[in-house]
Amino acid sequence: MKAEEVRSKTDSELRFDMNNLKEELFSLRLRSSAESIPNPSRIREVRRAIARIQTVLHERTAGIRGAAPRT
Repeated sequence: MKAEEVRSKTDSELRFDMNNLKEELFSLRLRSSAESIPNPSRIREVRRAIARIQTVLHERTAGIRGAAPRT
């Protein structure tokens, strides 16, 4: 997920995406501890996507970069 893609979404869409990504990260970590997963780099991608979403949400609440919260 690119930063421009994240910035174009509303806050509720971002929270929904973040919850889905957190569930995916949990399942990836669980499967990686029990067995070998086909794409281990996916864990890193999901973690970074979650961080991007959290950053944009924080910027909007703090009023940084001129971004107002979108409802």
